[in-house]
Amino acid sequence: MKKFKGALAVFFGAASFGILSTFVKKSYAAGFSLGEVTGIQALLGMLLLWVMYFLTSAKKSSSQRFSRTTPSWKIIVAGLSTGIVSIIYYKCVQLVPASIAIVLLMQFIWMSALINYIVYKQKPSTRQALGIIAILFATVFATGAMESSFSDLSLLGICFGLLAALAYSIFIIVNGKVGNDYPPVQKSALMVTGAATLIFTTLQPFSLFDPETDMLIYQYGLLLAVFGTVLPPFLFAYGMPKIDIALGSILSAVELPVAVAMSYFVLHEKVSGIQWAGVAMILGIVVWINYT
Repeated sequence: MKKFKGALAVFFGAASFGILSTFVKKSYAAGFSLGEVTGIQALLGMLLLWVMYFLTSAKKSSSQRFSRTTPSWKIIVAGLSTGIVSIIYYKCVQLVPASIAIVLLMQFIWMSALINYIVYKQKPSTRQALGIIAILFATVFATGAMESSFSDLSLLGICFGLLAALAYSIFIIVNGKVGNDYPPVQKSALMVTGAATLIFTTLQPFSLFDPETDMLIYQYGLLLAVFGTVLPPFLFAYGMPKIDIALGSILSAVELPVAVAMSYFVLHEKVSGIQWAGVAMILGIVVWINYT
């Protein structure tokens, strides 16, 4: 029963990430800028996480408190990677269909393996190597490249999508190595604080504090903060320890079909049968790589 509950938590955590691109697209359609969209998500996410941390930490006894050795500033600096992912990926979503943006982001699967090999000398297994090649092949179908020329897509958008995948790969590695001696809520709050600092320094979305700003941005911001910043860390922190890593990787891939389905049913983007086949191929490859 515990394993089932853990799997369910990871499933919904990944699904939460999958719906983000749809809300981002709708925010752009409402006339909001990249800075406003990324800024409001980071700002509200940071506030929610800190409130939740202080509420939960007040209830814990001293024996339940974590023994911390990592300076908090290191976690805040590590959180810059979260801000970079948001900026680059949301820029990609601005330039290409949401269904294609998520496929480009999913290239983090093979990029992470490549980084691990180059930096940590962790050579991928034969199955992983074959899976990486297969994912690249399936991506050609999932992006619709077989049905139209790349001139129909924004080359800049494709570049941003691949850069987002690279940034996400780095974020995953950094997140797994920094701040594990902190409670998950506090670690998330510190990392999002770093992300918010980066976004407000670089994009300067100070229009969010203008009394005349359309309050709709706060509605979209709350959705983005809850489903992209608050819920997933909690669900993964709860679910991952109850299941094995392989199952966690497989369930995490549900982000892809959820994002494509949302773009099709909510945004009414064109998603062909070949693209759906490409998405199914990527999911199948993820299952094959992790299934033992």
